[in-house]
Amino acid sequence: MDISEFDKFALSYRDMHAKNIAASGEAPEYFAEYKIRDIARDLRDARTPIRAKVLDFGCGIGGSIPYVRKYMPDAELTGIDVSQKSLEIAEERFPEAATYIAFDGQTLPFASETFDVVFTACVFHHIPESAHEPLLTEIGRVLKPGGQFFIFEHNPRNPLTVQAVNTCPFDENAVLIDASVMVKRIRSAGFTDTTLRYRIFFPKILKFLRFLELWMTWIPFGAQYYVRARHEKTARWTRA
Repeated sequence: MDISEFDKFALSYRDMHAKNIAASGEAPEYFAEYKIRDIARDLRDARTPIRAKVLDFGCGIGGSIPYVRKYMPDAELTGIDVSQKSLEIAEERFPEAATYIAFDGQTLPFASETFDVVFTACVFHHIPESAHEPLLTEIGRVLKPGGQFFIFEHNPRNPLTVQAVNTCPFDENAVLIDASVMVKRIRSAGFTDTTLRYRIFFPKILKFLRFLELWMTWIPFGAQYYVRARHEKTARWTRA
């Protein structure tokens, strides 16, 4: 999807997303919240600074932002996106919750070693595969030594996820990425200490079973997955 397509869907994105995932019984907010809750838990376990500088890569209309404020209230949050229209909507929805910055889709407009944490929520399947490693390298550049990166994606091994993506207008040009492929790309971009977890196994009608999901993250059939990785700098970055 190019920038014009993101802009075109910005106003209707939330409603289209809700319609597309109706079979799960959940609203888009459920999927946005669990991601940030998982990130916050992992950061607590890793003893990441309370006032971490956090980058939401591909923040869109800001679906993750209220949950960053809920689970990481002291974080210094920046949202970045290629869609200016999406950023305008995000800032209208949450005007004081983050700093909103547009970028060209290639080079992050930040100095090297700026952020403690970068996360991206179901963004990379919209990005051409040839750009994955360069963008992952850019993300590594703006992370501080030992900084943590979280990438959430749809799982192409889950047939319900594939069906949802195939019938979603704004996913028309999406290419789902197998978790093993994503891990290889992340490592090729200089990240280490990668951890893969599969998430979302039960629809709302079976939510009484969701307490089991944290013990099921090794099963490769969850609706989504995420990879957590660190960037231990082995050389100094020179780009300002």
